[in-house]
Amino acid sequence: MGRIHNIEGKKNKMDTRRAAAFTKHAKSIAVAAREGGGLPEYNAALKLAIEKAKADNMPNDNIERAIKKGIGGNDGENYEHITYEGYGPGGVAMIIDVLTDNKNRAAGNVRHYLDKANGNLGTAGCVSFMFERKGAIYVEKDDDLFSEDELMEVALEAGAEDFQTEEEGYEIITAPEDFLAVKEALDAKNCSFLSAEVTMLPSTYVAVDEKVRKSMEKLLDNLEDDDDVQNVYHNMQ
Repeated sequence: MGRIHNIEGKKNKMDTRRAAAFTKHAKSIAVAAREGGGLPEYNAALKLAIEKAKADNMPNDNIERAIKKGIGGNDGENYEHITYEGYGPGGVAMIIDVLTDNKNRAAGNVRHYLDKANGNLGTAGCVSFMFERKGAIYVEKDDDLFSEDELMEVALEAGAEDFQTEEEGYEIITAPEDFLAVKEALDAKNCSFLSAEVTMLPSTYVAVDEKVRKSMEKLLDNLEDDDDVQNVYHNMQ
């Protein structure tokens, strides 16, 4: 009986996480549509938001509703992009992107999560100099479809800055403005993406012990569960 309850508990937590992810994606899609129009072929931010939502298996109906909500703009919601910087446990540098209709609530929650983990909220610019915005694409190896040299040539010709071979696949780094062009070129090769996003890559990493790692993982869970938090970047090794 205990095992059944445990399985049910895990499933409920997964369902809650999925619903929270869909809420965040819907918010991001609506804001992108409101700011740049509802056609993804003419709105790069919207196209990227839709791709991220689809990667999390968000249903097309949900995506279409979010776009309509964004271009309608009559719901009274006024979301604001805010970026918080600070340190997690063990001196781990963190950047936290928020999309919220209540910045006092968002700031209070982020500060609470950091304080609880023995971290602290810093001032603007205190850690952002340690990160650089880049497109990061991870492609799964598939020797039947392409060789390493073929994929490297496609990526570099499309505008990639760097190409590295990893154990599970290939890491391709781009400038943010070249991300979609490189991804579309790789799509044309029928690549399977392990992940693909515009992110903040740290210039250096911080090594931590197991106690700090567990505390950091709990902090990341709390931030992920918050509807206002869209992205979290850190330099934990």
